[in-house]
Amino acid sequence: MERPKTRYARNGDVGVAYQVVDQTGGDEPLDLIIVPGLVSHLDLTWEDLEHAQFCKELARFSRLILFDKRGTGLSDRDAGVPDLKTRVGDTLAVMEAADARHPVMFGDSEGGKMSLLFAATHPRRIRALALYGTFVHSPTHVWPEEQVETRFDLVERAWGTAAVPPTVAPSRAADQEFRRNWARFERMSASASMAAALIRIDRESDISHVLPRVRMPTLLLHRSGDRRISVENGRDLAARLPNAQYVELPGDDHLHYLGDSDRIVAEIENFLATLPRLRTDNPDSGHPTRRRLEPVHRASAAAPYPRAEIHPGSRAGRTGTPKIARSRHNPRSLRRNRAVPIASAPAER
Repeated sequence: MERPKTRYARNGDVGVAYQVVDQTGGDEPLDLIIVPGLVSHLDLTWEDLEHAQFCKELARFSRLILFDKRGTGLSDRDAGVPDLKTRVGDTLAVMEAADARHPVMFGDSEGGKMSLLFAATHPRRIRALALYGTFVHSPTHVWPEEQVETRFDLVERAWGTAAVPPTVAPSRAADQEFRRNWARFERMSASASMAAALIRIDRESDISHVLPRVRMPTLLLHRSGDRRISVENGRDLAARLPNAQYVELPGDDHLHYLGDSDRIVAEIENFLATLPRLRTDNPDSGHPTRRRLEPVHRASAAAPYPRAEIHPGSRAGRTGTPKIARSRHNPRSLRRNRAVPIASAPAER
């Protein structure tokens, strides 16, 4: 597959770099937009064989859209530090430029927080969410208050020095070539000061109040031994979302394209197969490229992993550990549906 062409979506004066991979052919494919984690770099994605293969697998059953958030990767670097609301606006600009009218949003790690805010405030713009290694509260919240500034200083000093792989990719921590490539990825994706600023913004961002409004189908994926974002974050998020389907996977790498990445692809493909199809509206409607939903009449042909299902759980006000649904293939799959009060913040109608 040829490397996709990089284009730029405009949000005001800021250019947001994005790419579209469309190799499905035939029927109009489902749009899948990847919301990156802390930093990303579109060109380096395709230079990393494992990351590139992961994206190619997703593009096998979707029209795949990738982008770099402002201040990182190939997007404008002098555009300031984006908060979540700014990133929602940038994502809308990418969707318009890529003609993605009703995509599924795949939020990776920190990108999951923006995806959840997007789903709560623009529920009619996307069909569903698939989130991997996502959390509500930044892991920096456990830092003692008196150490916060010292630790942010350490983040800047360690950026681009290959200090991170033991937590994001413990399976590759002893691989010196991987560590050198990761250090280069960090340096190319963002400056040290921007990386620290993005982590600080994440620390200060609280999306708890919008979670009850995220009622669209949501797939949550989390590895049980994740060293970067502990599995308790995934379980907590599953308990907070009204229509979540949670799949707990084995492994301890935080990077989704390492380890048993085929399982992640298979779970996403199976999930997408349960969603209603899209079809083109009447061209006379004035929106010839806008799509609408129609029922699906086929079963998934994805990899042979059992599908998680939503099972009624405890109601709001009850406490305790969510019930674990065990199976031969996925002994810790957690499935829960919890009703919680709806937040009062305004949302798109």
